[in-house]
Formats: sequence, C-alpha cells, structure tokens
Amino acid sequence: MTGFGKYLKTMLDRATVEARLDGSATVEARHLLLAVVADQGSDQGSDPGRVLVSAGLDDSAIRAALSREFEASLNAAGVTRSVFDGLPPATPDPKHVPHLGASARLAVERGVGSASGPAPQPAHLLLGILQAEVGTVPRALALAGVDRADLIARVAQTLK
Repeated sequence: MTGFGKYLKTMLDRATVEARLDGSATVEARHLLLAVVADQGSDQGSDPGRVLVSAGLDDSAIRAALSREFEASLNAAGVTRSVFDGLPPATPDPKHVPHLGASARLAVERGVGSASGPAPQPAHLLLGILQAEVGTVPRALALAGVDRADLIARVAQTLK
C-alpha cells in the first residue's frame, strides 16, 4: 500500500468512528474533515491538519461550525433545534459499520484527481473536501466566516 493509501485508510477509519458517534449511517465529508483535523500529530498527515488549525479550524471550531450548519438547515426547513431537547444522543449500533456516503466519495475522487504528481499527498484529500461547492462542509465553513478560496490556496501551497 502506498503512503497515501495508508493515510487514506487511516482517515477513512477515523471518519467511520466519527460517523458512528454521530449516529450516521454513512461516512460523509464532514466526518473526513474531522478526521483530517485530528491528524495533526502524525508525521504523514500533519500538514493538512496544521493548515486547518492555522486558519482557526481546530476540532472544536469545526464541530461548532457543523452544529451551526445543522441548526441553520433545520431552521430553513421550519424546524427549531428545541424539538430535539430532552432526546438522548444517538446510540451507535455496534453491528452497523457506516458505509462511504456520496459527499465523502466525491471528496476522495476530487482529491485524488487533483494530484498532478505520481501519487496523491495527504493535502489532496483536504483539497477534495474543501473544493465541494455544495453540501454540509461548504455551508458550515461559510457560517464560520471562513474564506474557503483562501483556505484552498493555503492547502495547495503545501503541495509545492
């Protein structure tokens, strides 16, 4: 397995854990984003996580942005978050392993497709996540006041 293949497997495994904790049936781009930011400590995956943190997007900031996006989406549908008050948190089914959802699959495809060299690098996965024009991640970043184009440029700079 290539270096990127190992990195991708690690990120997908971490994203799967995030999806299960979230009670999600699928691993989506938001779970990959959380996996990437959690990977600041490893030698191979540190650059993408560090870029996120340097842009003010540590784990808690990303989770807060995703929470705001969820609330905004509920409000757009005419539902308030208070409907969920008093409900227990999602209980992960130990027998169910979330499968790769459309947004995560597209993020991986975009990231791998953006590699110009012989092999993708960890930053390519983050580029694939950030380059989505629609979906939870771009909405959450917009609500957090993040300049997505600038963030993409910062990630791309690590590849040079």
